[in-house]
Amino acid sequence: MKKFFLSLSLLVIALCASAAGDSLRVSILGDSYSTFEGWVTPETNVLWYYCPDSKSRCKENDVTKVEETWWYQVVQRMGYKLELNNAYSGSTICCSGYKGSNVPNEPFSDYTSRAFITRSNNLGNPDVILVCGATNDSWCGAPIGDYVYGNQTREQLYSFRPAMAKLLCDLKCNYPTARIVFILNSELKPEINESVHTICKHYAVPCLDLHDIDKQAGHPSVKGMKTFADEVVEFLKK
Repeated sequence: MKKFFLSLSLLVIALCASAAGDSLRVSILGDSYSTFEGWVTPETNVLWYYCPDSKSRCKENDVTKVEETWWYQVVQRMGYKLELNNAYSGSTICCSGYKGSNVPNEPFSDYTSRAFITRSNNLGNPDVILVCGATNDSWCGAPIGDYVYGNQTREQLYSFRPAMAKLLCDLKCNYPTARIVFILNSELKPEINESVHTICKHYAVPCLDLHDIDKQAGHPSVKGMKTFADEVVEFLKK
C-alpha cells in the first residue's frame, strides 16, 4: 500500500512538472501601465508603479502589490510563465517624446532609446506577446505621419504611423511563431485609435480596445487593473 501511494505521489509530481514545463511563455512590451518595481527587464527602465516601501512611489494610485497589476493577473489566470516584462514608463512607440515645457513650437524630446520600436527586439523567447502602448504617443501629441509599410526612413520613425507599422513588422519577423496581441488604452485621441486599428489590420495582429478602466492619476487603479485583466483574459480565450 505504501508503495502504491508513493508511486501515486511521484506520478502527481511528474504530471505537475510536465504541466509547468508546457506553460506558454508570455512577454510584455509596455509603458508605465505595465511597470512594477523588481519585475521589469532591463532594470534600468524607468518605473511608475513601485513597492509600498519605496520613497519615490507614486502616492496618487492605490496599486501597491505586483499581484494587483493587470499582467500578473493575466499570467496567473491563463497559466502562463512570464518570460520577460520590458515596460518603460513614459515610453512612446515612435521616437518623439514629451516636450520639456509648453513653449510653442518647442521640438519633441528624442525618445529613441526608450521607444517601443527600439525595445521590441528584447523580449526573450516568448510564445505570446502582449503589447500595451500608444498611450504616451497620444498624451505627448506625437506627430501622426503617413501610413508607411516598410523601408521607413529615420525621420519617419519620429511619427506615430510609420513607427507603429515598423513595430508590428519587426515583432512578426523577430518572433514568427508568437501570438501577438496589441492592447489599446481607452480615452486616447481618435487619430491614434484609427491608426492602431488600420495598422493592426494590415499586419493581421488582433487589437483589444480597453474600456471602462478605472484610473487614478491617469493610471489603472486596483479596480482598473482587475477590469484590465478581465478584458485581456476574455480576449485571449476567444
